[in-house]
Amino acid sequence: MGAAYALTIILTLEICVAIYQWADFATFNFVAVVAGVTGFIVFSDLRRYAVDNAALMVHRFGTIVRLWIGTFFVVVLALYLTKTGTEFSRVVMTLWLVVTPFTLTLTSLGCRWWALRMYTAKGERRTAIFVGFSEDAQRLAESFQTSKMLGITPMGFFDNRQGTQRVGSELPRLGSLMEAIEWIERNPVDVVFVGLVHARTSDIAPVVDALHDSVASVYFVPDSKLFGLGHMQYAEMAGTPVLVAYETPFIGITRLLKRFVDVIMSFLILLLLSPALLAIAIGVKLSSPGPVVFRQMRYGVGGQKIVVSKFRSMRNDPLPRTGEIKQATVGDARVTPFGRFLRKTSLDELPQFFNVLEGSMSIVGPRPHAVQHNELYRKQVKGYMLRHKVKPGITGWAQVNGLRGETDTLDKMQRRIEYDLYYIRNWSLGLDFKIILRTVLVVFKDRNAY
Repeated sequence: MGAAYALTIILTLEICVAIYQWADFATFNFVAVVAGVTGFIVFSDLRRYAVDNAALMVHRFGTIVRLWIGTFFVVVLALYLTKTGTEFSRVVMTLWLVVTPFTLTLTSLGCRWWALRMYTAKGERRTAIFVGFSEDAQRLAESFQTSKMLGITPMGFFDNRQGTQRVGSELPRLGSLMEAIEWIERNPVDVVFVGLVHARTSDIAPVVDALHDSVASVYFVPDSKLFGLGHMQYAEMAGTPVLVAYETPFIGITRLLKRFVDVIMSFLILLLLSPALLAIAIGVKLSSPGPVVFRQMRYGVGGQKIVVSKFRSMRNDPLPRTGEIKQATVGDARVTPFGRFLRKTSLDELPQFFNVLEGSMSIVGPRPHAVQHNELYRKQVKGYMLRHKVKPGITGWAQVNGLRGETDTLDKMQRRIEYDLYYIRNWSLGLDFKIILRTVLVVFKDRNAY
């Protein structure tokens, strides 16, 4: 799929060059190579595909636009770094930028048409049964029933629990686990999904052993709830298959890529905003006695303590004897008038770009909480500490989804953690850029900051 999109990007560029008579094909060879390679990488990520029978396309138009803008940004950055940008026609580049999303959409529709023909053709669909019908297996069966593109027709399930069918499932119960062996011998089936939850090993083992004497494809469906947060991935380590429940997305190349973007963007932001930083520092100093920058201990990646910097927005009052750290609330008397402006516009967070350059933070990631709050919520919210598998960020997925500001209830914190873990599981550069763009909008519209 990535190759089809990359080819479309290159062909669209060539068409734009051909339309504009003053442009030269040879001049755009470098652009075509960078765009083709980047497009292939970006559009080959299978997590971005909407394998949905009701969807109009394999990629949704909004996703196409977002990924294309990211690809175009990489091209422009490459031209800037190689100092060759002046050699290229602005008319061609602008036309290419505008037209490509629509040619990619046509490619996406063509891919979907081809996929549907391939998976719905006579003799191409496969039959399947479920041996042990867990909740995850039931969701999988429902996906097969609603999406033709998956190419599998579920026939029923075997489970030791009595009842003609599971609640919410349209599949018939074909019998107990032991009856599955005889049924498979009499009714050839293409795929067998084996659930690993409710049944005992002694009940499942004979079925799995009998499947060795069949030609059916066999998949194991473990119940994700056993492992915590409902998300597992298959992987191999040293040739041994493993199920990954929790892992950081920033390993090897992805870690270097994330760091590269953080450093470049932080440096440019600090350079461009240096006059504003100076003005804010003077404003903080004049607003109330005390230091310009407020520093606080937080947890960073791996649960290690880091020092996070912010422009001071509150009066420099001593901490209470209990040492309790109280979050800012609406109308908090400790916040200075100038500090209220800084907090409302998130300008108090700007010194954290120095934390990003230092390496203790990232531009996008779960927001770091005070150490005292960490110790409190890690005991109350399941999976809380998993947010520390990545560097904390200046902004995050939770913040652009309405969870910015005070977390005065356990429910609010639980929702914030859900969004943080979603970000970790679904990270991509495209998601980072989306969060950054939405952060700019949130800063001007959000009322949760004070």
